[in-house]
Amino acid sequence: MGNPTTKPSGHERIETSNFLMIVLIVLAVAVGGLVEIVPLFFQRSTTQPVEGLKPYTALQVAGRDVYLREGCYNCHSQMVRPFRAEVLRYGNFSKAGEFVYDHPFQWGSKRTGPDLHRVGGKYSDDWHRLHLISPRSLVPESNMPNYPWLEGAVLDGSKVTASMTALTRVGVPYSADELKNAAEEVKGKTELDALVAYLQVLGTAGNK
Repeated sequence: MGNPTTKPSGHERIETSNFLMIVLIVLAVAVGGLVEIVPLFFQRSTTQPVEGLKPYTALQVAGRDVYLREGCYNCHSQMVRPFRAEVLRYGNFSKAGEFVYDHPFQWGSKRTGPDLHRVGGKYSDDWHRLHLISPRSLVPESNMPNYPWLEGAVLDGSKVTASMTALTRVGVPYSADELKNAAEEVKGKTELDALVAYLQVLGTAGNK
């Protein structure tokens, strides 16, 4: 007698159906992601600014735009992990409340260069300027590109105003006067001035 035909079990059907397997994997990842992420929107520690945190000034906003445009985040994370070695090297670990005005935040995971979150105030403005123009003159082993053109690139005030206006739409509390005066505040400033101003504010609030 031949073996009686048996219906495949539920587990068998999943394993032998690519489509069903893909659907269930996507569903599992989506549910897991929601369970982990959604509660964060309701935790005060992740939605409220830490003590002393202020929105970026017009010059710092311009500097952040340069930071993003030049792809600095491709090599530098702004997330100090809560591990002893990390804290000893970079300073106190990063907290979500320090980034409530960052859209998008720059935590990242790339480790080609040092984490930058606690770089604010660590070096002088002149050090940063030289480091951006000629990195190896200060750090011989650096593989960072040179950015000499930043020194001669004058900021466009209208673009800074547009960036700040966009930030107000996602919750950054800029006043009407701050938006009105943004172009004047960056008048005559260069992209190098702006990038240094941005770097010098990183990690200066809530670093206790």
